[in-house]
Amino acid sequence: MHISVTEAKGQLTELVRRAESGNEVILTRHGQEVVRLVPIRVRPDRRSRKALLESVRAAAALSAATRQVAARVRNQDFLYGTSEVPT
Repeated sequence: MHISVTEAKGQLTELVRRAESGNEVILTRHGQEVVRLVPIRVRPDRRSRKALLESVRAAAALSAATRQVAARVRNQDFLYGTSEVPT
């Protein structure tokens, strides 16, 4: 969407909403593009990145522990006659 700066003055709120929703809004002056309205992308701060990494590590550790226990049980099943001898 292209709109002149003069016209944009009265429609700023609507233009900001359009930009936030992903529409490209370009302001023009004398027919020349001068400004593009774009939404600001929020970057995660250090604390939230650290919390995310910790949760991923915890999930990975739990998953790894579960796989190890399952592997041990499968390897020992033949001792108790609950499955065939592993090949």
